[in-house]
Amino acid sequence: MAGKIKDKLGRRLIFRLVGLGLILLGCFVRVADPYPIQMSRLIYFDILQRISPREYNPDLPIRVLDIDEQSLANWGQWPWPRTLLAQMVQTLGENGAAAIAFDMLFVEPDRYSPARLLNDPALDGILTVERHAEKLDYDVLFGLEVAHWPVVMGTAARTSQEGSQVSSKAGIVEIGENPTAGLVSVPYWTPIAPPLDRSAAGIGGVNVSPIGGMGVVRRVPALWGGPDGALPALSIEALRVALDAPYILVEGSSDEDGIVFAVELGDFRLPTTENGEVWVRYRRDQPDLYLSANAILQNPNDPALRSEIEGRIILVGTSAAGLFDRHQTALGETVPGVSIHAQILEQILADEMLSRSDVTSALELLSFILLGLIVIGVMSSFGAVASFIAGGVAAAVVMAISWLAFQNQSVLFDATFPLAGGMANFGLLAGYLFVSTEREKRVIRNTFSHYVASEILDEMEANGHQLQLGGESQEITVMFSDIRGFTPLSESVSATDLVALLNELFSEIGDQILDERGTIDKFIGDAVMAFWNAPLPVADHPCRAALAALKMRGALRAFNESPIMRDHPAIALATGCATGSACVGNIGSRSRFNYTVIGDVVNVAARIEQNCRHVDYDILVSQTVQQATKSDLALLEAGFVDLKGKSEPEPVFVLVGDRDLAGTEEFLALMAAHDRMLTAIRDRAPMPVISDLCDACTKLASEVEPGLGNFYRAIPGRTADFRAETQAGMAVFSHHNGAGKAAE
Repeated sequence: MAGKIKDKLGRRLIFRLVGLGLILLGCFVRVADPYPIQMSRLIYFDILQRISPREYNPDLPIRVLDIDEQSLANWGQWPWPRTLLAQMVQTLGENGAAAIAFDMLFVEPDRYSPARLLNDPALDGILTVERHAEKLDYDVLFGLEVAHWPVVMGTAARTSQEGSQVSSKAGIVEIGENPTAGLVSVPYWTPIAPPLDRSAAGIGGVNVSPIGGMGVVRRVPALWGGPDGALPALSIEALRVALDAPYILVEGSSDEDGIVFAVELGDFRLPTTENGEVWVRYRRDQPDLYLSANAILQNPNDPALRSEIEGRIILVGTSAAGLFDRHQTALGETVPGVSIHAQILEQILADEMLSRSDVTSALELLSFILLGLIVIGVMSSFGAVASFIAGGVAAAVVMAISWLAFQNQSVLFDATFPLAGGMANFGLLAGYLFVSTEREKRVIRNTFSHYVASEILDEMEANGHQLQLGGESQEITVMFSDIRGFTPLSESVSATDLVALLNELFSEIGDQILDERGTIDKFIGDAVMAFWNAPLPVADHPCRAALAALKMRGALRAFNESPIMRDHPAIALATGCATGSACVGNIGSRSRFNYTVIGDVVNVAARIEQNCRHVDYDILVSQTVQQATKSDLALLEAGFVDLKGKSEPEPVFVLVGDRDLAGTEEFLALMAAHDRMLTAIRDRAPMPVISDLCDACTKLASEVEPGLGNFYRAIPGRTADFRAETQAGMAVFSHHNGAGKAAE
């Protein structure tokens, strides 16, 4: 009895140690923070915002002057003449706008300026203006108007440098260890057409996401790291100009370089991510936010418009679909980019900034650990059902904390990782309990796996342990590979060392076969037999077998150079492959049988392997393999060979390399020379001519596959192999049209 209690306590201790290991693994995953974890967190934050979006406050001093479809219809396509924009700025300024920020770019000079139109060759002799207007430049007029009012010009990120540099007009004061070094980086800024860059009171970045950023806009950089120093976002710069603040304060870490904690502007403090981004808490898009540019231009002195403009920050942008400035928010809406800048200003002025600090991340990790400990403690003592209930209660508490933190403190607390991690721990621990009850079954299976193949065990389980003799006929590819030089090796080492060496060699060779989805049938002394397309179908099994043979060649080369072969003669392999129909299944007696293959293709593959010595090359394949793989492999005709048990000689091919080698210039040159040699042999050219052609092939082969040297040197002694009575049929299987015609 005491022994059983001790075993039970031991199993409980092991269970708890496994649970603690899972918790540590989860902590590592959370610290690594892979992409799926990040996306689940962001989607959860989107859900929080959709459940409780920010309320719109019409009293906040933010409005968007919208160049909408109606404005474009009445005043012409974009871009408008700068004189029209100057009129719009004048109207906004005279109506008391606190700041005017353009969420658009002025990169090119105004094409409508008379000075520019007169220089257009297409208008030469057609357009005339008054003499005093010949040098009139609308950009200068627009710049003069901009200089009178608190105007912020926009610039955008770009990947190539062009035009003048763009520098911030705001003073950037850094507190800490160079916090601006960690800002979201911009390679170059789009230049602003002069003199607008000098006339504006401020310059801000119009981008709401980094270059190439797609999808939902959740965070927007408050400051950008540009080539000429930090540059504020358009919304931040508009607020600075409206407050008439001379500088922006960047608060960073005192002991770590490139970390941003917050951005301060006047009395406002914006908590940011460590790279200077602010989280956007969205509200539903509101028509009341927008003023039509058409109304401003048509009725500049309208008192109702003045009440909407006076004392407010006016962001000039567009909702017109044709101007392609639309983005998706966390609420699932698609809004103009200028609306996102407006929402950032709204949440700053309303003090509804979302925050997420390292402390919040630490609390999330702590929640995951506590949930895991609850699951471990309850499951190890009371079982899986009680653990599920206790874990559910703890998960509900975590969800409630996350919701209250968002709703009351504007803190983004991620509940997904504690919950998902807790559920994963529960599932894994429940699985551990189940697996532990299957221990004896696994022990029995492991014992039998030493005697029968794992596929047979799978079939035993799938068929309820009812295996029968017999098999089915199907097409397969068979490989035989035999060690050459085994006798000298066996004479130089002891039997024990020889077994260890063979085990190591067969492990290397077997890995290549398994890597190409082959099935190892058996090891026969110093040889191995394998087949493809059974028990699982392999669509390209002839090519897979050939590639396995090539990999075995490479593995053998590395094996001969390994320390285990030091002071031993090198080993060589002879490999033969053939494709054909065979019976695949359980073959043997009623009491003991093996999963194997029986058929003529097995004998053909074995006999082809034996002819490697005659052909003097290490890998030979049958005509059936060549037919199935000639477009995927580098193959060369090796003539007809006699196979024991066959009445007629069989054509074979040497396997030189894979598809990559087959497309090289070197192999194509070798193949052409090989065809010329075959033509000479079949035309019964003089032996000196054949020998010269073989020498030419040998030289070319040295750059393709050095092992072909022996193959070509042996051909003058086996020219009869290429003059078999059945050679007329070889035209069908020739690699080269010229060789085919010569064979005919």
